[in-house]
Amino acid sequence: MSSLIIFSPLSQFEIANLIGLNAPLLGHFNLSITNLALYTCFILFIILGFHLYGNNDSKLIPNNWSISLESIYASLNSMVRDQIGSKSEIYLPFIYSLFFFILIGNLISNIPYSFAVTASGVVSLGLSLTIFIGVTILAFSIHGIKFFSFFIPVGTPLALVPLLVLIELVSYLARSVSLGVRLFANIVAGHTLLKILSTYLYKLFSGSLIVAVLTFIPFLIFLALIGLEIAVSLIQAFVFTLLVCSYLKDAIDLH
Repeated sequence: MSSLIIFSPLSQFEIANLIGLNAPLLGHFNLSITNLALYTCFILFIILGFHLYGNNDSKLIPNNWSISLESIYASLNSMVRDQIGSKSEIYLPFIYSLFFFILIGNLISNIPYSFAVTASGVVSLGLSLTIFIGVTILAFSIHGIKFFSFFIPVGTPLALVPLLVLIELVSYLARSVSLGVRLFANIVAGHTLLKILSTYLYKLFSGSLIVAVLTFIPFLIFLALIGLEIAVSLIQAFVFTLLVCSYLKDAIDLH
């Protein structure tokens, strides 16, 4: 049973091999299933199951899942349309899928002893860098060489152009990591705090009866923090997709 206990608050974010296969093929062939891959599959199955169960094609009266899906779709559609504009329909499937992946990944990580996919730097920074590259390619495909005008604000004096270009370039390149770091930092900070508090609360509840009774008030605060962390899971998914929409808007209009 001791192997099931997480001793370090940061060990819950470590990527570990669950099943490994070594074979003498093509030199040295290694196939491993990690907790990251396993929970990513869980997220995929949950998203597919959620949408299949909420499918309303063969039902006269929609169920609660279907109503929830329609509400989320309407909210995301409104956000994408307001942020991107008339060409938002092209990018809505991507934003919709991205939102659900981050949301379900965040919510699953709130389950005790689960793995936080979005707290992995490989995932969060990988998403951020991939989106940055994709948005940059999109901007080049639409505007060509005019894309570089994005780094020169309108009305800039000629003497300040080199300095402002450097500042704007650094600011633009920072997008490749800032998007993922924001998600990564919020999830890691919240989960680490909950892990530390739960460890101390467990020790207090395991003590004398008087201490256990007095610990009831901190325990209520801990439950409130759990609710806050669930809200953060939703907010971070929304903020991530909102910023992606903002980046797409900049790539399309060069604002």
